[in-house]
Amino acid sequence: MGYWDQKLVLVTGAGGFIGSHLVTALIQRGARVRALVHYNSRADYGNLDLLPKDELQCVDVVMGDIQDAGCVHEAVRDCECVFHLAALIGIPYSYVAPRSYVATNIAGTLNVLEAVRSHQVPRMVHTSTSEAYGTAIYTPIDESHPLQGQSPYSASKIAADKLAESYHNSFGLPVATIRPFNTYGPRQSARAIIPAVISQLLSGKETVKLGALDPVRDLTYVEDTVRGFLAVGEQEAAIGQTINVGHGEGIAMGDLAEMLIRLVGRNVEIASSEDRLRPPNSEVMKLICNNTKAQQILGWQPTVSLEEGLERTVAFIRDNLKLYRTDGYAI
Repeated sequence: MGYWDQKLVLVTGAGGFIGSHLVTALIQRGARVRALVHYNSRADYGNLDLLPKDELQCVDVVMGDIQDAGCVHEAVRDCECVFHLAALIGIPYSYVAPRSYVATNIAGTLNVLEAVRSHQVPRMVHTSTSEAYGTAIYTPIDESHPLQGQSPYSASKIAADKLAESYHNSFGLPVATIRPFNTYGPRQSARAIIPAVISQLLSGKETVKLGALDPVRDLTYVEDTVRGFLAVGEQEAAIGQTINVGHGEGIAMGDLAEMLIRLVGRNVEIASSEDRLRPPNSEVMKLICNNTKAQQILGWQPTVSLEEGLERTVAFIRDNLKLYRTDGYAI
């Protein structure tokens, strides 16, 4: 019998990119999964709708909103672990609607923490982001690196991280924080650079439009990131800790685009588009993960190479191109 077998586990943000993959991994390990999906008038389940029907039938899907404290309280009831992934994540949209990020990422996280505390849930895993570090003061970035709010999005996530930390310190809440670096893979939306480039290439565009070409990112395939989530949920030593999960290698966005062009087999130009650029002081220039703590506490390290992960992602988007709009910039 494995660690997750028959445990009732809540995943908030289960309809999202990483959340849907985490749901699959938990089902495969025998967990009873309750999935909190953001309510919408179409009654769709987001990325959970891409799961095989027999897999989705194993999931207790709850439509709701983490901004609603009562909804969250009921979703958490009787759970043995809560993975909190629900968040507004688009950095460009945070310039447009910063109050929405405060309401979802800060107040929503507070609702989850309060519900976990009220129901005395044995474990909560809170999701941070490498964007909390801002432009690297040193690399590779370990968990002691200063936090820098270079966008309303990153500021809201820093605040949520500190709330989680405060609930552990103040109330002994058994919460651990995972800080993933840039995750990619199947089901990710064109809001992110890798599917944005791949979908442009596969749709026949003669010019691939990007934002800045110089920023460096540490890219981790989604299966590796999900293994990190599970490990944080399993290890007692992770409680009260913030743990980076990232590959440990960086690549410039221009070089990444060239790599994708080669993998897709197209001969196209790359252009930096003005409307895709962040404000100068908001752009994060370099994120490279120091994953030593994850190795030591979790026994975690990445297993999927960048090229292999990109090939899998290209194959998914090629088979599901209808899911991607390529006629404009998705913020």
